[in-house]
Amino acid sequence: YSRRFWQGDTFHRGSEKTPGRVVTLLEDCGACTWGVAYEVRGEQIAASLEYLNMREAVLGGYDTKLVKFHPQEKDAEEPILALVYIATPQNPSYLGPASEEDIAAQIIVSSGCAGHNIEYLLRLADFMRYFCPQAEDKHLFSIEEALISILPCLYYTEESLEET
Repeated sequence: YSRRFWQGDTFHRGSEKTPGRVVTLLEDCGACTWGVAYEVRGEQIAASLEYLNMREAVLGGYDTKLVKFHPQEKDAEEPILALVYIATPQNPSYLGPASEEDIAAQIIVSSGCAGHNIEYLLRLADFMRYFCPQAEDKHLFSIEEALISILPCLYYTEESLEET
């Protein structure tokens, strides 16, 4: 699986008018995706699965898969089976592929109840650098680079325009 900013978000990191871009997994033979797995136990299992099943399966547009997750801890000998949800093009919020520059431009103008879409992108990139330094996520880092190159263009003031 590989991770791509092809999923739209109209609640957490965007709105109906300006959907944010968030990552989704794509089937990609031979690819490796770095990230975090959350373990739920006891009473959490039923409640978590009920919520995720409603959000991803009943509302539609996601495939559900079991994948092998290899923990980074040195004492972990065996991979763990992890449940993942993969957005499909049939998902109502699926935005699909776009250039890194177009994705960055969309991220810049989007925000939702959980904050600005810029924050989502920059925190994800920081997380990957800090916790997964060996991962080479070219898609993520190319979008971050495009966003950083666009941002200064948005902050020209009248004074800076008069100087040029």
